[in-house]
Amino acid sequence: EAAKPQAAAPAAAPAAGPSADAVAKMYEGRDYQEIKLDGMRKTIAARLTEAKQQIPHFYLRRDIRLDALLKFRGQLNKQLESRGVKLSVNDFVIKACALALQQVPAANAVWAGDRILQLKPSDVAVAVAIEGGLFTPVLKDADMKSLSALSAEMKDLASRARDRKLAPHEYQGGSFAVSNLGMFGIDNFDAVINPPHGAILAVGAGVKKPVIGDDGEVTAATVMSVTLSVDHRVIDGALGAQLLQAIVDNLESPMVMLA
Repeated sequence: EAAKPQAAAPAAAPAAGPSADAVAKMYEGRDYQEIKLDGMRKTIAARLTEAKQQIPHFYLRRDIRLDALLKFRGQLNKQLESRGVKLSVNDFVIKACALALQQVPAANAVWAGDRILQLKPSDVAVAVAIEGGLFTPVLKDADMKSLSALSAEMKDLASRARDRKLAPHEYQGGSFAVSNLGMFGIDNFDAVINPPHGAILAVGAGVKKPVIGDDGEVTAATVMSVTLSVDHRVIDGALGAQLLQAIVDNLESPMVMLA
């Protein structure tokens, strides 16, 4: 009789962290303030723990030259000033990502347990910091909206997010997210994917750096570092690289985004 293969040993459960009482005991005699977790903080903690434990993240990094975008943005803002519109760099980032999801449609996808859902519209979530947590309101059909429309919608969603007045349908869904810490002077960082999204783009600050131009001469340019965090279950490396390349191309040739 053929020998039967041995069953694989069950994976060891992750070690539990110290209890709340055990942690508090470590700091007996030290001055501290205990902050109770509200529902939002508990949800954020649970979702991010789930994301880091269950999503096989990988990371792709690129530097983006912003000079053409900054010049174009300045021209547009001058023309839009009479309408009270002021476009931010992040408005261009959102538009660039939304268009890239159409240009690389296989990457416009989410993980659904036993299958992948490939989405048709570009619904882009944007992280908004609020007191005690964050929201990720979703800009639906972002590829089809003008920069000024995206800017106005983003300002409205961010304002209501900070007041905790968003309806659930305004922060649920989407396939992709943007997290921008450039306004805090952060050069680069790795963002955690918000399930079931397939990817999230972490955006750093624009910084003046020496670069080598097409003519081989060294010149100064404003460079922004971005990192794409990708769910390897949904998007493989080459596909993720194509998506990031499309984002870079859109931002470095911003007039194309209006075509």
